[in-house]
Amino acid sequence: MKYRNKLTAIMGASVILMTSACDSFLDVNENPNNPEDAPITGLLTNSTYETSLNVYRGGSAISNYVQYLASPNPSSSSDTMDPLNFSSTWFSLYNVMTDLDVIIKKSEEQDASHYKGSAQILMALNLGMTVDFFGDVPFSQSFNFETVTPAYDNDEELYSRILTMLDEGIANLQGSTAISMGADDFIYGGDVDAWIKFGNALKARFLLHTKGSSGYSAAEVLSAVDAGFASNDDDAKVIFFEQRFNPWAQVAINNENLLLGGWISEQFVQALDGTTYPTVDPRLPLMIGTTDDGEFIGTVNGAGRGDAPEQGARSTLIPGQYYTSTLSPLMIATYAELKFIEAEAALDTDKDRAYAAYLAGIEAHMDMLGVSDEDKTAYLTEPSVSVGAGSLTLEEIMKEKWIALFLHPETWNDARRFDYGYKGMDLPANLNPDLNNQFIRRLAYPDSEVSRNGSNVPSVTLLDRIWWDQ
Repeated sequence: MKYRNKLTAIMGASVILMTSACDSFLDVNENPNNPEDAPITGLLTNSTYETSLNVYRGGSAISNYVQYLASPNPSSSSDTMDPLNFSSTWFSLYNVMTDLDVIIKKSEEQDASHYKGSAQILMALNLGMTVDFFGDVPFSQSFNFETVTPAYDNDEELYSRILTMLDEGIANLQGSTAISMGADDFIYGGDVDAWIKFGNALKARFLLHTKGSSGYSAAEVLSAVDAGFASNDDDAKVIFFEQRFNPWAQVAINNENLLLGGWISEQFVQALDGTTYPTVDPRLPLMIGTTDDGEFIGTVNGAGRGDAPEQGARSTLIPGQYYTSTLSPLMIATYAELKFIEAEAALDTDKDRAYAAYLAGIEAHMDMLGVSDEDKTAYLTEPSVSVGAGSLTLEEIMKEKWIALFLHPETWNDARRFDYGYKGMDLPANLNPDLNNQFIRRLAYPDSEVSRNGSNVPSVTLLDRIWWDQ
């Protein structure tokens, strides 16, 4: 694509090495690497790059919960849904938001409306991920450095701010600007029209989360869809470069070197190999590897590798595929996701539109992976997939969206909204007994936050639901 090439990425990488992101608001009141002395160009480079890594970090955190991945070790906390310490993910989210807050303020001083708009969209995304993971979180007192114990804001009220930031960001991108973005933007290379579509795609995503609330409007979701991505060419992604591998590629490489990670859940394998559903999905060999015997065999979440102690006896992520090549992009938001959002939002009022969007979402993901036209046609016309507009259900939409959002943190939001209702998705073996035979509903607040800001940290359990998951 015209705004993405390796040279731009390598040039941007040097900026990242020179640009120090601000330490978290929880670390110190006076930061010796104060980003207010950094130009908005360098801060945007770091923010676009690190936002993609925050999507990876979130996907890594929840991939076992939605049974993309499984641990090779029995009773692993990542499988059994024990409370885990996500301090590094928390700090990474807030470090990016701190830089984005500076971009917004400096853009106002410099009349750089396009920088401000892109920063507002990225702020909405990073704040939205934080709220979706943890519920109530600090925000209003987080970036003035007047306190190291900021108050927590209500998660539902923060969602209103997220949607407002998206609207304001889109409006700022549509206006004039004294300074234009360019190669410092790792996502779109300064393409303002693409940023506007991205903002609308995120608006559709976050509005859909509110589906169970009184303020939900399917028409509003569909309006955002209409202004969002028009094809795979519009996908929001960061392409990696030779100095820094795609992190999922690193997981696959590490696994080959016996640092075990990236083992595929049995649930994911069986959903695509003809076991759970009546057709074999041609995407399976393009997404994961086989065993040494050339078979697709998953690992049972919570049970470990069982009677297969040897490396190569279970399917894993392997280097060189779409998600795991060293220069593969990290997908932030995609056209395929947007089509499934459209399908769900239109399902109750316009079955024909919902069905067309459902098929388009499958096709978009297959095109992304490089599925052949013959295999794509065969799958799309298979009776269990080609169900017809009148028979389309939420179950079909959610199943296909789950496949298309492989390794993406948004799937956990879907899983909770869908009450983990995917066919064949059972509770893991050796489940955390505190969950009372229920699936996890939120992440535990990180240990670092409890120790530094404990008086403000809400008292919650892993079963307490955030505001839209009621």
